[in-house]
Amino acid sequence: MIFRFVDERFHTARAKGEQRNDRRVGKRESAHIDELCKCVFLHVAHKFPVPALSKQDVQHKLYDCGIHIHFVMYGTIILMGFFSHIFSSDKNKSVLGVDIGSSSLKVVQLRKEHGIIVLETYGELALGPYANVAVGQATNLPADTIAKTLTDLLREASITTADSGISIPSVRSLLVFVELPYRENADEQRTIIELEARKYIPVPIEEVQLNWFILPGGKALEQQADSPRTVQVLLVAVHKDEITLLENVAQNAGLSASFFEIEIFSTIRAVVDEPVKPIMIIDIGSAYTKMYVVEQNVVGSSHSISHGGEDVTRAIATIKHVKTEQAELIKKSGGFDDTKDTLMHTVLENVYSEIFTEAKRVLTQFETTYNRAVSTVILTGGGGVAKGLVQYAKTFFAVDTRVADPFAKTKAPEFMRSTLKEIGPEFSVAVGLALRKLED
Repeated sequence: MIFRFVDERFHTARAKGEQRNDRRVGKRESAHIDELCKCVFLHVAHKFPVPALSKQDVQHKLYDCGIHIHFVMYGTIILMGFFSHIFSSDKNKSVLGVDIGSSSLKVVQLRKEHGIIVLETYGELALGPYANVAVGQATNLPADTIAKTLTDLLREASITTADSGISIPSVRSLLVFVELPYRENADEQRTIIELEARKYIPVPIEEVQLNWFILPGGKALEQQADSPRTVQVLLVAVHKDEITLLENVAQNAGLSASFFEIEIFSTIRAVVDEPVKPIMIIDIGSAYTKMYVVEQNVVGSSHSISHGGEDVTRAIATIKHVKTEQAELIKKSGGFDDTKDTLMHTVLENVYSEIFTEAKRVLTQFETTYNRAVSTVILTGGGGVAKGLVQYAKTFFAVDTRVADPFAKTKAPEFMRSTLKEIGPEFSVAVGLALRKLED
């Protein structure tokens, strides 16, 4: 797991062995962290309370990376940011976004103050060690284990609210684009969509929660005079068993979840600034990469491939002869920016070229089908934070290409902006969930 712990005042990182009288994590908390942890990566930008872990582990695994100090220890938690003391707040107005991913859990707590969205705290907890695999690797844990790890994260991130929204993984949902007869009467249109949906959902309709969206430009499409008008519809289905699982996770973690949302829609809310123009979002996860074109806040095209950040991590571990945890660090700290390491570039290009080639195909197919140009490509997800990746992506796309910055929609300490921008792609879903909760 990874801790990124930031105090409410600006300080430099303390060197090991210094006397610390202002420790935030007391002996009891430190003992709990020791009990939790198996393999921790601690990323500190400012003063932090170091958990009482083995001094030998720290001494043998200390990496100095410029202004950041990385301690690789035997542990498992990522903790990032404590802002609730910087801005006075009414705790009852705080909301929480919970992103349950395959490789980690992420939480973001926000509140609205005088119309301004304030970032209070955020954190990430890697799931790999709970499944006896490396940090950053995809897992498939049972609900009770997820609930336990979520409880740990809520405590260590100092979450103060149970009022939350929780993500539904895209791989556990079904999105289908269909063309159906158009009806001017809204009730008739709804009836047609719900009846036709049965043809596209591979399980009994009673076993899923169904939603649908009429696509922009697909309403009342004019064809030949003697042809019936049609409408383009996005069908969205989630099995009720998945909802039940998430409800149990929330309940066992002490949360009050008022909604569950497929992660695609949370990401759109967090990273899209101009909802009218078609935009492609490439969400590079641990095991999968999702790519979709969004127009007027509606998904107009969606595709996924079974390649992601862990493919890069495994390849780096192989060529560098290092453990997976170190390979994950190398990927994020070096990446394409390490111009002297040609072998590293080859490894990165082998994986990311396949991702971006497929994304370009999806983009071109959308533009050809709907005769509308995509204006922007946005990279997000934990696998999208490799150094220099956006510059490499620009070689595939002839449009504005950039990295998601979901925290830009929040108020936070100015000295944290560079850190928030760096880790932002990993928190797009959690930020989007919290933003929706603020609108409720």
